[in-house]
Amino acid sequence: MATALLAGGLASLALVSIFVGVVPVTPASLWELTPLQAQIVWASRLPRLASILLAGAGLSIAGLIMQQLARNRFVSPTTAGVMDGARLGVLVAVLLAGSSSMLQRIAIAFLFALGAALAFMAIVRRVQLRDPIFIPLVGLMFGNVINAAATYIAYRHNLLQTLVAWLHGDFSTVLRGRYELLYLVVPLVALAYAYAYRFTIAGMGDEAATSLGIDYQRVVHVGLAIVASVSAVVVLTVGSLPFLGLIVPNLVSLYRGDNMRYALLDTALLGALLVLICDIIGRVVVFPYEVSVGLVMGILGSAAFLALLVRSRYRAG
Repeated sequence: MATALLAGGLASLALVSIFVGVVPVTPASLWELTPLQAQIVWASRLPRLASILLAGAGLSIAGLIMQQLARNRFVSPTTAGVMDGARLGVLVAVLLAGSSSMLQRIAIAFLFALGAALAFMAIVRRVQLRDPIFIPLVGLMFGNVINAAATYIAYRHNLLQTLVAWLHGDFSTVLRGRYELLYLVVPLVALAYAYAYRFTIAGMGDEAATSLGIDYQRVVHVGLAIVASVSAVVVLTVGSLPFLGLIVPNLVSLYRGDNMRYALLDTALLGALLVLICDIIGRVVVFPYEVSVGLVMGILGSAAFLALLVRSRYRAG
């Protein structure tokens, strides 16, 4: 029932988003588009819609994987420094090879994001914190250290404006021919579904997973590789979407439980729906101008993050 509602809501809002914009396009005019309207729909609005759906679904599933592997509901690519690592990787790629291709930049961003994810998991294993709330706080501090290094490097090379562009998720610049790398999210999500059972077992811990015949280290490395790949592709294409991977898995777990296989589809649908809602809000709140999705998501996400912390404290007594 919930899956059908999410799918229906997502399809309805996806249709609405095609008609939101400065150039008027109405349902009645879809069958007789002027050349300008046809260009706007095919070159801008449909690519923008596709990038929203792919980025929202991919980052939400990446957050679900991180929470399973770290065994903590407050961990996500944003609160584990993975997105910061991807941004630093893109910056390094620009500095080392300014004329590098998009695939080369994604490869370097992936390596930095994976390094950040591995470092965060090593910190979680070594720092024995009894209160689970402190783990994402450690991740946020770790991400801020990476972000500070990126800011210093960007300042030294006069690239601060470029770095700021990567800090905020923004779909206003998405055009046909500039977003297609986001389709890499599709096979990564399929790989996540194939490993869903193993991720769930790995979430029970090293000893439990090994006793059930699961290669724990291999599963963790596959999961972190998926998270790093999705983060690198999204950051390089549309920028950072804060707290998305934190909020969506928590909402879905309230009615789907902790079995990742049962939660994957709803997580993808709700993640895409949430980004689409934020995008429509950003496009109409100061019409005909736009507010970036990253800003809208940051406001909603930070409020939801605080609500989750308070709820956790309340349940802990």
